[in-house]
Amino acid sequence: MTTTTKREQVSFKLETNTKRRLEALAAATRRTKTFVLEEAINQYLDVNEWQIKSIEEGLADAKAGRIINHETLVAKWEKRVDDSLD
Repeated sequence: MTTTTKREQVSFKLETNTKRRLEALAAATRRTKTFVLEEAINQYLDVNEWQIKSIEEGLADAKAGRIINHETLVAKWEKRVDDSLD
């Protein structure tokens, strides 16, 4: 059984140099421009969604009082580095 992911058309303009870079990368990797663009967009979304989720979790922790002061954190990491050198 073959499953097909629904795809939709999106249209946008690129700077000329960006378009040339896209075409060069697609040619060098023997991929379509669509494949390269979709990979780039997915990577961008993954990173930014992760970052926003992490910020929101951090804000929730701070609001709930789950925080650590700077000096304690630095001491903890310095101890970890010292222990790893042994």
